[in-house]
Amino acid sequence: MNNLLLVAAGGAVGASLRHLVNAGSARLTTTAFPWWTIVINILGSLIMGLLVGWLARRSGTSDALRLFVATGMLGGFTTFSAFSLDFATLWQRGEVMGAFGYVAASVIVSLIAVFAGLWVARILP
Repeated sequence: MNNLLLVAAGGAVGASLRHLVNAGSARLTTTAFPWWTIVINILGSLIMGLLVGWLARRSGTSDALRLFVATGMLGGFTTFSAFSLDFATLWQRGEVMGAFGYVAASVIVSLIAVFAGLWVARILP
């Protein structure tokens, strides 16, 4: 139960940060292109890499820090960071085809799912 609370608290912080970045960017730019989403995804992925790399080099670090920051905060800030870590893990294991298959399936199927959801929402009464 404590692990769930750590993830939930971190997720609230991360999602709040994402909202603040998006709200602030709306004031700074007039373009409709989602530049700040790209920035959030890249920043979250960089922080995920730094954190996981740092945790891997340290013995005795608690799971609490990983759960709060990596799963919770960064997961709430951007799920792209977890996606990027999964790709990196597959790549480092030498599963190159699996890594690219993961990217292709995740991106293509997710896009199809969004359009399917939009279509279903339009046809429902």
